[in-house]
Amino acid sequence: MTSLPPQSSPQPSPQASPQAPSAAPLSRIRVGSAPDSWGVWFPDDPQQVPWRRFLDEVAESGYEWIELGPYGYLPSEPAVLADETARRNLKVSAGTVFTGLHRGPDVWDATWAHISDIAALTRAMGAEHLVVIPSFWRDDKTGEVLEPDTLTAGQWGQLTRQTERLGREVRERYGLKIVVHPHADTHIDSEENVARFLDGTDSSLVSLCLDTGHYAYCGGDSVKLIETYGERIGYLHLKQVDPAILAEVRADGVPFGPAVARGVMCEPPAGVPALEPVLAAAQKLDVELFAIVEQDMYPCPPDKPLPIARRTRQFLRSCGA
Repeated sequence: MTSLPPQSSPQPSPQASPQAPSAAPLSRIRVGSAPDSWGVWFPDDPQQVPWRRFLDEVAESGYEWIELGPYGYLPSEPAVLADETARRNLKVSAGTVFTGLHRGPDVWDATWAHISDIAALTRAMGAEHLVVIPSFWRDDKTGEVLEPDTLTAGQWGQLTRQTERLGREVRERYGLKIVVHPHADTHIDSEENVARFLDGTDSSLVSLCLDTGHYAYCGGDSVKLIETYGERIGYLHLKQVDPAILAEVRADGVPFGPAVARGVMCEPPAGVPALEPVLAAAQKLDVELFAIVEQDMYPCPPDKPLPIARRTRQFLRSCGA
């Protein structure tokens, strides 16, 4: 595995993090965090904290909800994971899968083989959501272009049809809802592409996981998206980008992985978008929503995530969450 340089951008100290007066409670928003906020991107990697340490520290930070992260990082035996989470008063909100559904029916069997075990564990843990991330068009470490960064009309048709099929199968077999995650360096990224994807899919089968950081990274406005496609928002990932570093990586054509290593995803509330209006807009939807903190930090020193997680949880409380 190619190592990426550690993040070098300064993060705010506890004293430097401005704390707003406590806002009105966001009664419909359930806040959590994820292995991603501890620098975990892979099932097994020597640069990542051990899974027990992640569980200990996410609970210590004041979160009650977690995601599974990359399948195989946390124990995949439901009884073991249920015991480990229960002892720390943690609950699972979702699992995560990666797909390349624009490639059509030929990839379905391989896609389902990847998804089925994750969906089964997600369901066994009492979660109801499966976060679906599209495949990358370029390698997120080397920058190698794997395929064109735009889809043909035929590929868009395959993407929407196969995603609907996935939503139907996951619901019927596992009782889960899929929430598709727009992501940098994928084909579902910008405001234009997210709108095209939503307009082309059945709202009863496909919802969106709005990641505020990725959407800002790709030029989108999260509040506008919530206000325009509110009925399609099924899940939130809370994340911010550093505008100065984002401008640099855009100018240099840096892939997403090395951009993260430069510190493009920063500690709230130091970046954009402002999370208070995003959460307020989500509250107005009048539905129950998870809002899971995901601060991409791969790789990072093992002692770095916990203080950030504590400060972020404190900041979100000041927003009413």
